[in-house]
Amino acid sequence: MDYGKKLRELRIQNGYTQQDFADALGIARITYNHYETQEKIIPIERLVNLSNQFNFSIDYIMGFSDKVNYLNNASNININLSKERLKTLRKDNKITQDKLAKKLNVSRTTITEYERGTNIIATSFLYFICKEYNISADYLLGRIDKPKNIDK
Repeated sequence: MDYGKKLRELRIQNGYTQQDFADALGIARITYNHYETQEKIIPIERLVNLSNQFNFSIDYIMGFSDKVNYLNNASNININLSKERLKTLRKDNKITQDKLAKKLNVSRTTITEYERGTNIIATSFLYFICKEYNISADYLLGRIDKPKNIDK
């Protein structure tokens, strides 16, 4: 996952500084710098926040699409759609919570929490699931309405 490079490219192309992005997130510039250098994984909530403020898709940042943004995308994660879409994806692919947990190297409880909407899926797990099952991150998060396979 090379989202740091994409974040940097978008930021520079649009004339923003790291401080501008950090201010938009309400964090220190050095913390934002760690996201661009990928010394820290950007939490999905922060990635969505940046996506909303600077008009880009999560799929683009994760390298799943060449489209910078989608028309008519929702501005926030829809936790109700997200939990249902994850559950449906798992069932459509005939994979149990235990098997998905094993693939992600997490506990079954973690998968249950994602499917109940108790927790929002972690960025690295979202990336893996999208790659593994060829599905849009923006769709899984409830930001776009139609199921979409990733371009890459």
